[in-house]
Amino acid sequence: MEIILLLIYSFFVWLIFFKFKWLAWNFVSQIIVVSLPVFALTAMILILNVVAPSSSDIRVVNYVVQIVPRVAGRVIEVPVEANRPVKKGDVLFRIDPVPFQQELSTLEAKVPELSAKLDTAQAYQRELDEQLKSARSAQAAVASRLKLAELREGQTAELARIGAGPKFDHEQAQAEAASLRAELTSTSAQMAQVQQKLSARTGDGELSEVAQARAALQQLDAQIVQARWQLDQTIVRAPSDGSVVNLQLREGSYAANLPLTPVMSFVEQEQWVLAMYAQNELGNIAPGNEAEIALKTQPNRIIKCKVDSVVWASGTGQMPISGMIPQPGDQPIPTGRIAVRLRPAGKDADLLLAMGAQGQGAIYTEHGKLLHMVRKVMIRVSSKLDWLVLKLH
Repeated sequence: MEIILLLIYSFFVWLIFFKFKWLAWNFVSQIIVVSLPVFALTAMILILNVVAPSSSDIRVVNYVVQIVPRVAGRVIEVPVEANRPVKKGDVLFRIDPVPFQQELSTLEAKVPELSAKLDTAQAYQRELDEQLKSARSAQAAVASRLKLAELREGQTAELARIGAGPKFDHEQAQAEAASLRAELTSTSAQMAQVQQKLSARTGDGELSEVAQARAALQQLDAQIVQARWQLDQTIVRAPSDGSVVNLQLREGSYAANLPLTPVMSFVEQEQWVLAMYAQNELGNIAPGNEAEIALKTQPNRIIKCKVDSVVWASGTGQMPISGMIPQPGDQPIPTGRIAVRLRPAGKDADLLLAMGAQGQGAIYTEHGKLLHMVRKVMIRVSSKLDWLVLKLH
């Protein structure tokens, strides 16, 4: 762009001083003619760097998910192909499910047995409750009969003492009262025995046998849920839209569920376009500003973007947590650049860019809009130069 402006300026100088000779070509005019474009271009570039800052370091980055299976086993199928797009939920590979299916079947076979134990324990608790209720009723009946027998014993004793009744009746009343006392003692012992069996209860009022059977069944249910989850994890699916790169997993391979040994790398379709800027170039950049980028993978194409956000963080400002006091060092910390995140907009919103693509671009702020056209021309001229492949072989 600077060369074009200089050529236009030279054309007008030629017209004024040589073609029509409107002005004299002397030492003063020569100094003015030479210095004027230098100062003008310098001022224009300095203003452009503030109102429409450019970056020669544009990067396209993608999230990469390291695929690690949640269960270990032999791989029986790998239906995906490398560098081919896949949708979220598509199967990436399958692990032999037979061992996990057998474990699940073994656990499910134990359910009827533990359920029967729980039913038996609950029936036993109901039986004890009925026995306690019956013992209490029997005790109350015997106690009532004993009270009547003791009353009769007293009455017959009084009659026998005054001679108004036979002594035999008194002895019979005594025998009956004694028999009822023995029966009451036996009934009380039976009730105490049932109460002793029912004393081992939990906080919820369940018998300990019932609580143990219920806990065993609940533990088995949890194991079954875990086994079903493990069986489901034998099918590994794509976490999002994207593609698998450098696919080396094959049928027959052993996939281990170790975080440090992923079986494949999955590149998500979601992309970030980062423009790296010097720290003093960010003063006028704000979210929503228009931007344009030109990538070397797509020569002579301008991709429209919008500023998503400024990543107000740099690695040079990071202080890791440790027990050591940071040392300042002998050398100064290098100046860190700040990244600006861009999003393709308009017709380029769904454009799939190559991961790792690099190029250049510019952001057009809300200031100095008259000069934005100069920066746009500069970007377009530079993008045309990307057609040149400067190799001699």
